[in-house]
Parts: sequence; structure tokens; C-alpha cells
Amino acid sequence: MQKPTHLIEFETMLLGRHLHFLGPARRDTPERLDRSGYTVLSRLSVQGSMSISQLSEAFALDTSTLNRQTAALLKADLVERIPDPEGGIARKFRITEKGSSHLEADREWAIAGLERVLIDWDPDEVAEFARWLERFNTDIERLTGHPWPRPVVPSASSDRGDRKERHS
Repeated sequence: MQKPTHLIEFETMLLGRHLHFLGPARRDTPERLDRSGYTVLSRLSVQGSMSISQLSEAFALDTSTLNRQTAALLKADLVERIPDPEGGIARKFRITEKGSSHLEADREWAIAGLERVLIDWDPDEVAEFARWLERFNTDIERLTGHPWPRPVVPSASSDRGDRKERHS
């Protein structure tokens, strides 16, 4: 049997079209992060401070692109430049308290959008869909050589509310 990958191509195209409804790409509210800001802040929140060259490698983008993105984040006080905590020469970017607050607000907004869409799904269906999306993304990351660290979300049975980093 031939794999129906054409069906996935079509659905991912539509998903890209619908993401404005679900995520922080809305520009009608000045406090909303744009997509690149949301992604950079998400990476810094999971991985910790990173230099321009580390961000460039992580995103597979040239440094001029990351310089523009981080300049906007610096101007908005969402990140700050710090000396390398490990003593390296390059300065690193670290998310600020304001950046964390904006990221969390946009993440809550995106989750609320997803909850509106998934209102009729039971928790097991949502968890299964999340597993398939993670597998899809980690397979892309494996092929591109650019893995993305993922936060570990405690299970409902966990008493602790902290998040720990998990690398795929």
C-alpha cells in the first residue's frame, strides 16, 4: 500500500493557514509577540542563554536574520545581553522577566485557541494527537540536524509544578 503523504501535505498546508487563529501571530494587539519573537523567546526559555551563533545554528538561519530578530527583542526589553556564564568571549541573550511574562501570556492565548478547537476531543485524543505531532516534528529535526529541546510537563499525578528540559 502506498503511503497517503499527499493527504498530510494538504492538511499541513491548511494548518499553516489556520495558525494565525491559534498562535501569537496576531498583530492587532501591540503586546502580542510576532512569530519570530515567540519562537526565539520559547527557545531561550527552554534552553537558557544563547549567543547569536548558537541561535543561528539552532534556527538554521544566518546571523543577520537573528541579529534583526534579537535587536527587536532587545529594544522591547524582552531579552538582555549578558556575558557568557561559562566564560566564553561571545555575549549571550537571556530572556528577561518581561520577556517571560509576554511569552507566557501569548502561550496562554495560543492554548486557549487550541482548547476552543479541541473542545469536543477527549483528553486521550488530545494526548495522542500531541504524540503524533511530536513524532512528526522530531523526525523533521532528525533529518535537518536541528533538534529542539522540549520542556517536560509534569503528569497530572505529579505533585510538583516545575518543568524540566527534555532533549529529543
